Amino acid sequence: MGGVTDGFDYVTQEGDTFDMLALDAYNDEFRAEEIIRANPRYAGVVIFDAGVALRIPYLETAAPETLPPWKR
Repeated sequence: MGGVTDGFDYVTQEGDTFDMLALDAYNDEFRAEEIIRANPRYAGVVIFDAGVALRIPYLETAAPETLPPWKR
């Protein structure tokens, strides 16, 4: 797994959840933990109200092991 490098701001819509945001941002709802870590103040929120400002981190992508070392 890659690490957090930067991110973008997102304002929630009513009904948003961390896993929905991860699915939209990363095409993987199981990466919700990355968004939670970037927004620890809201870690206990299950379903968001509208208007909550969150930071959605960009993630580094790991080089596939099938690439030669000079392309990783």
